[in-house]
Amino acid sequence: MQLLKLSETVNFMRLRMPAMVLSTLLILGSLVSLGINKLNWGLDFTGGTLIEVGYPEAAKLESIRDQLNAATFEDAIVQNFGSSQDVLIRIAPREGVKAATIGDQVLAALRADGTDVDMRRIEFVGPNVGDELTEQGGLAMLVALICILVYVAMRFEWRFALGSVSALVHDVILTLGLFSVLQIEFDLTVLAAVLAVIGYSLNDTIVVSDRIRENFRKIRKGEPEEIVNISLTQTLNRTIITSLTTVLVLLALFYKGGALIHGFATALLFGVIVGTYSSIYIASSVALALGISKEDLMPPQVEKEGADLDPMP
Repeated sequence: MQLLKLSETVNFMRLRMPAMVLSTLLILGSLVSLGINKLNWGLDFTGGTLIEVGYPEAAKLESIRDQLNAATFEDAIVQNFGSSQDVLIRIAPREGVKAATIGDQVLAALRADGTDVDMRRIEFVGPNVGDELTEQGGLAMLVALICILVYVAMRFEWRFALGSVSALVHDVILTLGLFSVLQIEFDLTVLAAVLAVIGYSLNDTIVVSDRIRENFRKIRKGEPEEIVNISLTQTLNRTIITSLTTVLVLLALFYKGGALIHGFATALLFGVIVGTYSSIYIASSVALALGISKEDLMPPQVEKEGADLDPMP
């Protein structure tokens, strides 16, 4: 199946310098936001108490914050959860105080003005568990990138390996930057989505790299940039179909999946779009910038046994 029937090669690499400049600016912006705003860590990482309450009518978040401030819960984070009547309250861990006790105190503070507030659920995650999850999550991403670097270097060539890892780092930083700028809660489901983005982006990059290697060996005449453009054009239909079908599923999850997987769907939706872009303009551009050539990808010649022996008289 072909969505696009292209009779001519698309000159993708004509825009590689503007794309690199754009990516550099986005990465810098993401790093600045991560340094200033940081991530809005979920309870899986920070520890604390999560309380979900329901109101008979649309909840007034500012009023709820004032009530909690008066009850010595100044650090409480209050936000809508799914609908205007459902409210999610996050409270940092308090030493020596059980989650059930905190839940009772919060509920009493919210009911002090006579409002009929319904307790939906209450969860507690210890801060030690949160620290451990943070460390293991970061370590998992680092190990994944190292394994990918080794794999691509062995299967293709070290220039492709650096290009692939550059694309993956690009995707991860931009995804984290999005969550930092928008202050979307970053929990274990979002971390799983970021790791899935790494896998998706790698798969797309491997397909493109494989076609580039194949064309370098098949096309006898042609500059490296021309061969990369030919390879990207040949894989364009596959890239569009794969990305489009994935995005359609993620849009359904984003709009219909509910608040519990909203962050997960957001990370994957953004990651798929950025991953498709990076497989074209980051991985391939880095390989070209490092000087990839036909000689680097030609299979080594194997001498036939006995070829160096003198012919019989």
